[in-house]
Amino acid sequence: MAQYSTELDGVLVALADPTRRGVIRRLGHGPRSVGDLAGEFPMTLPSFMKHVRVLETNGLISTVKRGRVRTCALRPGRLALVDDWLAEQRRIWEDRTDRLEHLLTDPPEERR
Repeated sequence: MAQYSTELDGVLVALADPTRRGVIRRLGHGPRSVGDLAGEFPMTLPSFMKHVRVLETNGLISTVKRGRVRTCALRPGRLALVDDWLAEQRRIWEDRTDRLEHLLTDPPEERR
């Protein structure tokens, strides 16, 4: 569980930045070169590469260098960590609201 938490923390930190979320969104349409991606953001290429490294380190994207071109591709399976965590949180809150609903709507003699 601790490793799962560490991995989830890394993915959430990576997704916390709007630039990195923008990269993920664009890569959802297919692989793109770093140059293409960087051109869409108002920053220098070295600054943009820091974002790429964070995404790659946390397993959200993969990169391949062919010649002078580095291509990024989304690793959508990694987003399953967030989806699983959200599903778990949703179940917890649904259980809590179900219990609250029963507490508020069931007659006292049925609550025992």
